[in-house]
Amino acid sequence: MATYGYVRVSTKDQNEARQLDAMAQFRLDELFIDKQSGKDFNRTAYQELLGRLEEGDLVVVKSIDRLGRNYDEILEQWRILTKEKSADILVLDMPLLDTRAKGRDLTGTFIADLVLQILSYVAQTERENIRRRQWEGIAAAKARGVRFGRPKAELPENFEDLCRRWRNKEITLRQAASESGLPEGTFYGRARQF
Repeated sequence: MATYGYVRVSTKDQNEARQLDAMAQFRLDELFIDKQSGKDFNRTAYQELLGRLEEGDLVVVKSIDRLGRNYDEILEQWRILTKEKSADILVLDMPLLDTRAKGRDLTGTFIADLVLQILSYVAQTERENIRRRQWEGIAAAKARGVRFGRPKAELPENFEDLCRRWRNKEITLRQAASESGLPEGTFYGRARQF
């Protein structure tokens, strides 16, 4: 029986130290780390973990939202891990979600399942709230005049003349772009607006 740790952060910039510190108390056979959104379970390290699991193995996660942030998929993966793979799961932040506790009566199992569903719901709701707040922030910034993306390239003084010559087929797109000092795609896009 092996003990595996699973750690997930949403982006490469985020630090997984908090989760690693929480797992330091375990003697892990292997640690799997994903730096990817929890919206689904198409994650390289998670899929590798799933492929390694055998009956009786233990998966340790810091909290249910580190496993994922999609309500239905968390419940489905929990079923796969515990029923199909016959592995155990320990969620450190919620000791009630420790499937190693054998001999639970029906009430204990019911309560654990209920807590799992509630926490899965909360994880997905938080993901949706993060996305909504992000879009609201972007909309507010745009309303204040903040521009996103690369700044538009400055047009040379001879741009109008180059556009006219290019449209009249006096010069090629490559020549017009070269003379303007702009990449071909940029020249073409800006010339179409001019």
